[in-house]
Amino acid sequence: MFLTTSVILWWARTYRRARALGMGTHVACAFAAAIEMLFADPNIGVEAIYTSDGGAPVAVRAIVRRPDEVTNFGDARLWSETTRFDVRVADVPNPRPGDRLEIDGDAFLIQGEPVRDRERLVWTVDLRPA
Repeated sequence: MFLTTSVILWWARTYRRARALGMGTHVACAFAAAIEMLFADPNIGVEAIYTSDGGAPVAVRAIVRRPDEVTNFGDARLWSETTRFDVRVADVPNPRPGDRLEIDGDAFLIQGEPVRDRERLVWTVDLRPA
């Protein structure tokens, strides 16, 4: 039931946005279908539990990325490991710093402001261990 409602709400938002931008609805549907396939693919998407600060846990799909990041600081270059998850806006409409994501028994907290993609379909959240 939750997934069906989420998909319907997501589709309605995407449809309105596509119409407002003068795009045909087929464009919005094509992007949406591609995103859904990526998150549903067991080789790319994983099951996660999202818990908003003070809220109830919700099962979501996430794409996990753990790139190394190099930051310049004066003449020094600092290397660090990062953890970023991509989650669908339909699953997590308003992630906030301090919210929690769990995957395979590992818990993480969102740090910094989440960023949405251009089509407003996916949030990228930067995480730190809980």
